[in-house]
Amino acid sequence: MPRPPFPAGLARSRLAAGLLLAASLAPACAQSPDILALPQIDVAGTGGSLTAPSVPELRRTLERTVGSVAFVDAEAIQNRYANTLRDVLKDVPGVYVQERYGQELRLSVRGSGIARGFHLRGLELLQDGIPLNLADGSGDFYQVDPLALRAVEVYKGGNALSFGATTLGGAINFVTPTAHTAFAPTILRIDGGSFNTIRENVQVSRIAGPADLLVNGTITNSDGYRIHDTQRTQNFNANLGYVLAPGVETRFYTGLYLTDQKLPGALTLRQALTDPTRANPAAVSGNQSRKVETERIANRTSFLLDVGKLDIDSWAIHKSLYHPIFQVIDQDGWTYGVSPHWAGTFEVGGFRNETLLGLRAFAGQNSALQFLNVAGSRGAQTRNTLQSASNYEAYGENRFWFLPDVALMTGAKLFSANRTYSDKGGLPLNPAAQFANRTYEGLNPKLGLLWQVRPDLQVFGDVTRSADVPDFSDLVQQNLAGSTFVPLRAQRAWTVEAGARGRIGDLALDLTLYRADLRDELINFNPNAGLGIPAATFNAPRTRHQGVEAAASLDLARGLIAGGDALTLTQIWTHNDFRFVADPVFGNNRIAGIPPDVLRTVLAYTRPGFSLAPALDWVPLGPFSDHANTQRVPGYALLGVQAALDLAPGVTLFVDARNLTDKRTISDIAVVVNAAALGPAGPVSFYPGTGRSVFAGVRGAF
Repeated sequence: MPRPPFPAGLARSRLAAGLLLAASLAPACAQSPDILALPQIDVAGTGGSLTAPSVPELRRTLERTVGSVAFVDAEAIQNRYANTLRDVLKDVPGVYVQERYGQELRLSVRGSGIARGFHLRGLELLQDGIPLNLADGSGDFYQVDPLALRAVEVYKGGNALSFGATTLGGAINFVTPTAHTAFAPTILRIDGGSFNTIRENVQVSRIAGPADLLVNGTITNSDGYRIHDTQRTQNFNANLGYVLAPGVETRFYTGLYLTDQKLPGALTLRQALTDPTRANPAAVSGNQSRKVETERIANRTSFLLDVGKLDIDSWAIHKSLYHPIFQVIDQDGWTYGVSPHWAGTFEVGGFRNETLLGLRAFAGQNSALQFLNVAGSRGAQTRNTLQSASNYEAYGENRFWFLPDVALMTGAKLFSANRTYSDKGGLPLNPAAQFANRTYEGLNPKLGLLWQVRPDLQVFGDVTRSADVPDFSDLVQQNLAGSTFVPLRAQRAWTVEAGARGRIGDLALDLTLYRADLRDELINFNPNAGLGIPAATFNAPRTRHQGVEAAASLDLARGLIAGGDALTLTQIWTHNDFRFVADPVFGNNRIAGIPPDVLRTVLAYTRPGFSLAPALDWVPLGPFSDHANTQRVPGYALLGVQAALDLAPGVTLFVDARNLTDKRTISDIAVVVNAAALGPAGPVSFYPGTGRSVFAGVRGAF
């Protein structure tokens, strides 16, 4: 029998203990005259500190980027049901995020990991500027709690160099609140609705002299839209800051993330469209699930210098995974790292100059065992391996304002990434030992211009080089040569982009056009879609990703019914043109998995204490399910509406209704090579979209 990675009772008790500690500390801080002789807490969440800047300061820093970026203030998602990263990022152009089931997603920026059938590749996730990905570059989304966010920064492509990231997709930084930036000292929330969903959240924060503390906890239970789709999660985040001396501050972050997600598996196209709530029989008989326990501790210590600021980040993440799928994957590993980085502004020959310099060293080891799956339990062992990864990076970026309103940006990253794999063998089903070692190295430069046309309007253009190193899921595959590592090269790309962002009168706009010419793109396909075997990976010699990332928001009217009300129309458009280029197998076909156009239209009416926002999500033409381009899934249009009403000062009731017409859709695909070759039923590789659903909740902020 498999050991569960965390007993349910223990999970609840650990989370409850953390929340109880927060609740007990808060009154103590509030009642002690010796501790709490302090300034009033900024309930609007606009304050900041040396280690955790305010939200306006974060936005200003992001908007100085020479390239395409986006900013999400978490205030926008407070009064709606935000359960996954799709709920957080669906209004960001250029970010493609689709739900498979529960919290499992496809997250792609500019086609990063475009055909990856599971988890994440080619995109770096950070929390408070500190990496969440494993040391081999892979990652998932389970430890990002939408109810524990204050802001989200999206740096597309090479524009993520300010974090040291130079992958094709870039980086997304999830910023959690501190006691200085929280919406309120105490927040209580309960919401739920369709599929027996219920979720509770509590956040408590206090400032005591030089110290500040925030604790946030969320418990979610849902039966899910499909059979065998149950979700049980418990998330706990906390941070403690302390001013050590004038201009010196340290902040510790800690987190505990527990997930127990049943997996309903993929279906044929016909099954997904006619009976979307069903589960794949193999998923049920194999009791396929994903049980994860993750603990995270991190620190940022900041020094305010005569010129600029020095931040020193360090982190350690422990992750335990029990994952019965085609086999039982049983893993336990650590990721750890350190990253000093300095940013400052000074004059060069009388001209303003802004410089950022950084180093990152991070590594990890993962004990990766596999067993035959016997109804979700461990059968005979098939693998006994150790995966080790290490990375050393140096990066820098400089903006030289050679005119008062025009800056020349230069930058580069030097990296070395090692991947080592050891299979001890000695098993009846795997007698031979195996070993492999590979190091990838490179230099990624960047060059661009930023023109500040006026205080609220910018124009930019840049060219960057990216490199994506294969992770262990890519490298360790069955292959005809019988080698331990598939001989994969790192994916490289040159990306050119140009765009504008800002406001012109009543119109706010964000527009970017880009083109990326790739060599050796890491392309995936599912070799046996019916059994859920992880996708195969190969290098495509030449590919091209190009597209449009556009968002526009127009203030249609003000003072319609009463003073202070407004009617706003917002349109988000992401155009994707991802193709093979003269490929020996696929010619100039489209790379499967992501539709060519994704549009979202929102008409929002707001007035003090009330908001109403109907929305239309429209995919005119669905994506191909195979690289041979023989099968395309249908497009769709989904109608939803969100509303919020203040019941009393600090108390808000909200409703979030989705897919009101109960449209049958395909949300995501496990891409195959040639769907037509798999017979009349086609591949078993489709994930149905969620049907009609309604969620509601109440939030109190005091």
